[in-house]
Amino acid sequence: MITIRLNSDARQVAPGTSLAQLVASTGKAPAAVATAVNGQFVARAQREACILHEGDVVTTFEPITGG
Repeated sequence: MITIRLNSDARQVAPGTSLAQLVASTGKAPAAVATAVNGQFVARAQREACILHEGDVVTTFEPITGG
């Protein structure tokens, strides 16, 4: 297992876990959240290719729309 931070909380995940898998494990709809890893935005289409590593800091948030 590796340790990452998800929204400020330490979390253990299996090596090779993708950002898409992590988002799915939170129970939130993938389309309902935006994501960043180590402060860098990761588009929804890129989440499967984004493999998490020891110490990564993942942030999920609801995008704000409107104008």
